[in-house]
Amino acid sequence: MNCFRDMVPPRRRDAGHLNSVVLLGAGFSRNWGGWLGIEAFEYLVGVPEIARNGRLKQLLWKHQPSGGFEDALAEVQRDVKRSTHAAELEVFQAAILQMFEMMNSGYAKRPSLEFQTDRSMMVHTFLAKFDAIFSLNQDLLLERHYLNDNVMLSDKRRWDGWQIPGMTLQVDSVQPLQPRSTGIWVPSGSVASSARLQPLYKLHGSSNWRDKESSSLLIIGGEKAHAIRAHEILSSYASEFQSRLSRPDTRLMIIGYGFRDHHINEVISSAVTRGLKFYLIDPAGSGLARSLNPTRHPGMIQQSSPLEETFEAGLIGASRRRLADIFGDDDVEHSKVMQFFDS
Repeated sequence: MNCFRDMVPPRRRDAGHLNSVVLLGAGFSRNWGGWLGIEAFEYLVGVPEIARNGRLKQLLWKHQPSGGFEDALAEVQRDVKRSTHAAELEVFQAAILQMFEMMNSGYAKRPSLEFQTDRSMMVHTFLAKFDAIFSLNQDLLLERHYLNDNVMLSDKRRWDGWQIPGMTLQVDSVQPLQPRSTGIWVPSGSVASSARLQPLYKLHGSSNWRDKESSSLLIIGGEKAHAIRAHEILSSYASEFQSRLSRPDTRLMIIGYGFRDHHINEVISSAVTRGLKFYLIDPAGSGLARSLNPTRHPGMIQQSSPLEETFEAGLIGASRRRLADIFGDDDVEHSKVMQFFDS
């Protein structure tokens, strides 16, 4: 008898009774050319309208070591509340929208999300396993390459398609041969979701969303939690995120999120105290929380941070590999990541 083999618990082949949720951050899109925060800074500092504005350029450099372009934008937003620098805010926001347009254009030139042709190791097959997708990204990577027939084809038994709950497409915004998911979307008034359609919740809005006043509906900069509450659709998404993570037997996969949004961290940490377990795909792996703790720097009096405690209580695994490896030719790492779906 092989005693070691007999000690290994059987793998559960479907995730039917688990509430499996994925949270995507900028590090996810990075695998297909999307920019991280520091790369966004490096783009914005070269935008002619910003380069000609001494104050905006100075603010970008001021916040570059810590929060990057979002903290610089937050300072301008605070100034506008004091009735100053409104024109600078318009310049900054226009440059950010231009940045998203450039990234979205790059995604459109890519053939797909896939790194190889084995269906069992495709990104589509992986994403279709989740009960819900939550994203902090405002680019259109998923809209371009996932929100189409791939959702249904990846798991016909479970999904009839996809949905963006509470949002409706402006039909006249879609050009011939343009994927409908990349058109202009506006709030529909109801966030009810269909059990047969996989939902995508973009927690900070999207570069192709507009509010009732036809303004861009995306949350960037400071006081994100306050800004989210000002939009019914995003407030509903925040509640859905909290609700999903609070359900029993929940597993959260986190890909490319750097844990720099306090309102997101609070929801995850609170859910961990109620039993949430999570898996992390990030270059820093299980050491991410420690790397974000300033007291871990040389010469500091070291103290454990609340985020480190959250990791110790809730982390059930991590991968430091690129998605191109995990869903490419690294069978060992792929098998390790897919254990997330086992009970």
